[in-house]
Amino acid sequence: MAALDTNILVRYLVRDDARQLALAHGLMARAIAAGDTLFVPSTVVIELEWVLRASFGFAKPNILTAMTALLSAVELSIESEPAIEVALRLYEQGSADFADCVHIGLAHQAGEMPLWTFDKACAKVDGASLLTT
Repeated sequence: MAALDTNILVRYLVRDDARQLALAHGLMARAIAAGDTLFVPSTVVIELEWVLRASFGFAKPNILTAMTALLSAVELSIESEPAIEVALRLYEQGSADFADCVHIGLAHQAGEMPLWTFDKACAKVDGASLLTT
């Protein structure tokens, strides 16, 4: 199984470069035809949210739609997918950064809760706790 970098998924979702989009589609089509999946590290998922938001101005609902589509793509195998699903639900419901929600999701998947933080916004998310004096 081969893995994908963030920029491949960006081209696939944003469709801003026709040549790179065609290459990304071809790679995914070959994976499907071969019965293979393409691995997406959880760090790529975190970076993807940041790029979509910061570089392309995606609003939260659009990010959630894009991420949900990736999770349902049969040609992709998302690292720690259950944790990413938890993170998307937390991100949708709250005001914490997506990366913080992924941290909470991964801690939840590992059975290591709560996620202690000094970040007040993160601490408002179910599964995180503010460390105070």
